[in-house]
Amino acid sequence: GYARQAPLQRIGRFPLRKLVARTRLTGHLAVLQGTDVIYVIEERAPNQLPLVTDAGIRLPAHRTASGRAMLAQMTGAQLRALYPEPETVRSVRAGGQALTALLHQIRERGFAWEENEVTEGFSSIAVPVLDRAGHAVASVTLTAPNASPVESGGVRGIDDLAAQWLPEVSRCAAEISRRLGAQSGTRQGAQQG
Repeated sequence: GYARQAPLQRIGRFPLRKLVARTRLTGHLAVLQGTDVIYVIEERAPNQLPLVTDAGIRLPAHRTASGRAMLAQMTGAQLRALYPEPETVRSVRAGGQALTALLHQIRERGFAWEENEVTEGFSSIAVPVLDRAGHAVASVTLTAPNASPVESGGVRGIDDLAAQWLPEVSRCAAEISRRLGAQSGTRQGAQQG
């Protein structure tokens, strides 16, 4: 799956580099393969600790911001093809809310997120990359260290991360989508059905 993504890597590398340069946070481009995401590009921020999500790594889609961004674009039938009982799939390792409820929240908020679920001490936000047919073919993710009371430069939760950087992440995803032939204003947020 990773090797087949060379054209997407070429298209996405420059916009992702610009995102990382503007935010000074780590950015990723990931694709969905079955119920996993495969990270095809990781642009690491200067001086940031290593993450689990290096290029070529596979993780369960429903546990990552990257995967959730793409899953939220699916119809109910598409989601059930991957997860025959999506209401029984839990969003985190130790339980959490049902996948269907989480995807509903993602559609309402307009972005996906995870906090301390992939790499302890880091949070991520993600938005889908759309092709010319309006299908989510990838996602752009931005990952930031969580702030501790004595440090600065980190974020204090998903709302803080989204308030600071969601427009930049959305701009990057829109640029990659445009390069893939998506029309401006292509509708995002599939309906459950």
